[in-house]
Amino acid sequence: MMSMVDITSKEPCYREAVAVGRIKLRPQTVQIVRERKAEKGDALEIAKVAASLAVKKTPEIVPLCHPIKITGVETEYSFGEDWIEVCVKVKAFERTGVEMEALVGVCAALLALWDIVKKYEKDESGQYPWTSIEGVRVLRKVKSAK
Repeated sequence: MMSMVDITSKEPCYREAVAVGRIKLRPQTVQIVRERKAEKGDALEIAKVAASLAVKKTPEIVPLCHPIKITGVETEYSFGEDWIEVCVKVKAFERTGVEMEALVGVCAALLALWDIVKKYEKDESGQYPWTSIEGVRVLRKVKSAK
């Protein structure tokens, strides 16, 4: 039997979760993103919007997730020669944690990045031999009376 966890008796408290993930890209594609020169637009800003929207829509994507009031979403990026890492922090004052929201935000941001740069990642047959999303995970979560 499936059911949403009953959180009725839990007291609201400060919740925070940080999730990360990486997209592997060709070095020249990473440079296009860093210089904000992608033909479709600023990949980093588009991915940031995608993360925020996805965080708010998490209960529509993850079936047994509670709808909660998000109080903050922060998205940051770091770069390597052939990768971009996305870090999403989600905050709420709620009865349940925000790990799923942070993970969904990271995944949406990574997918948005892929969509923006796919033109530069395709090989001569239209495939993506260099591109992958990896390492999506929760870095930390906080629960406090804050």
